[in-house]
Amino acid sequence: MTGIPPEIFKAYDIRGLYGDDIDADAAALIARAFARVISEQEQKPTAELKLGLGRDMRVQAPELAAAYREGMCAEGATVLDAGQTATEVLYYLVGSRDLDGGLMCTASHNPKAYTGAKLVRRGAIALSGEAGIDRVRALIEAGLGDPPGGGSAQEVDVYDEFREAALRFIDPEVIRPLQVVVDGGNGMAGPMVGPLLDRLGINAEENYWTPDGNFPDHEPNPLLPKNREFIMGEVLRLQADLGIAWDGDGDRCFFIDDQGAFVDGDFLTALLAESMLEKDPGATILYDVRASRAVADTVERAGGRALINRVGHAFFKTRMREENAAFGGEVSGHYYFHDFYCADSGTLPALLMLELLSKRGARVSELLEPYHSRYFISGEINSEVDDQQGKIQELAERYGDGRQSWMDGLSVDYDDWHFNVRPSNTEPLLRLCLESLRSREDMERRRDQVLAVIRS
Repeated sequence: MTGIPPEIFKAYDIRGLYGDDIDADAAALIARAFARVISEQEQKPTAELKLGLGRDMRVQAPELAAAYREGMCAEGATVLDAGQTATEVLYYLVGSRDLDGGLMCTASHNPKAYTGAKLVRRGAIALSGEAGIDRVRALIEAGLGDPPGGGSAQEVDVYDEFREAALRFIDPEVIRPLQVVVDGGNGMAGPMVGPLLDRLGINAEENYWTPDGNFPDHEPNPLLPKNREFIMGEVLRLQADLGIAWDGDGDRCFFIDDQGAFVDGDFLTALLAESMLEKDPGATILYDVRASRAVADTVERAGGRALINRVGHAFFKTRMREENAAFGGEVSGHYYFHDFYCADSGTLPALLMLELLSKRGARVSELLEPYHSRYFISGEINSEVDDQQGKIQELAERYGDGRQSWMDGLSVDYDDWHFNVRPSNTEPLLRLCLESLRSREDMERRRDQVLAVIRS
């Protein structure tokens, strides 16, 4: 396969170790194949394509982004290069300029040794393993031959335009001077969100706010508990209203409440859905199969339409267009907005939460209390298994008296509890999310029973 390991082609992006898996030569081939895939999808010659390009703060990103640019130009495409930027700004570039597609040079939240690419087609719709990424791999395997050449590149700066678009999602006049602790993880959040917080008059304690691909403080992955210990402590020390942490490429943000507790993605989705329904009454809201029933209950109580969906940004972005959904949220911290080209954003949830707190005049912990007192969730629990599908079938038989769905893995619903178990796309793991509507003790008991089946 021309020296490129097949395992770098993931379900939702391309990702691997710099040098070992992806180098400049590999990047150029990936970019050339990407241009050809977009050419096929758009049914136009590569010489007529207009493609966006961005790169994150990783040390190797300038070298690899140059190779991606060279590869797309070699196929004849016109490349609009946004330089060092956040992934959602690349999405904005593709959507707002009606480009044929775009490539973001990033490894998202992974450690510094990793690199990769996120690929989107027109409308900032993500390519996935099932829709485009597999074709990129196949074209490289077959051999790309000599490129036609003739492409060109131009540098563009869309940060100011992006920020103006982001501010239109809220009423800046209602924002109070909240005390907020922010943690950029030395990723792209600082230059992306920082000017907006300054403009809104937020009292922000900035931490790890300067992009640095060496990640001298901690890895840019707030989903790992060790990476959010600092911000949780700072929220308590400063008695802040809120803590916000972003992942490396800035397309996900995570929240810490005023008690220093991590806000689960399910409950954050419910809060954001409520906020969006105030702006767009009766709107359709998407949530993923792992989520708490709090999301659907909140949406329906607020007069909206709640639809469950497969996990993964490619599936969310496509379904949001099909259903004309206003908002979608995943447990993993991806939040999607119809008026942002159905793309995920790390900026918009932060702005909406600041607006929500300002309008309600309440603490985050107070807004969350109704959820914590009724919905008892396990969080996602991984178990290594040899036969993923065999175990899922065993669970289906064991819990055959429940209402079952196979939308994404196996979901089993009872009146007062439910669970979803999904196989990992890349590892021999089963991922369990379980919820009880009775008590934390009941959740733990049922969780242990399901895990006993998985791990036996």
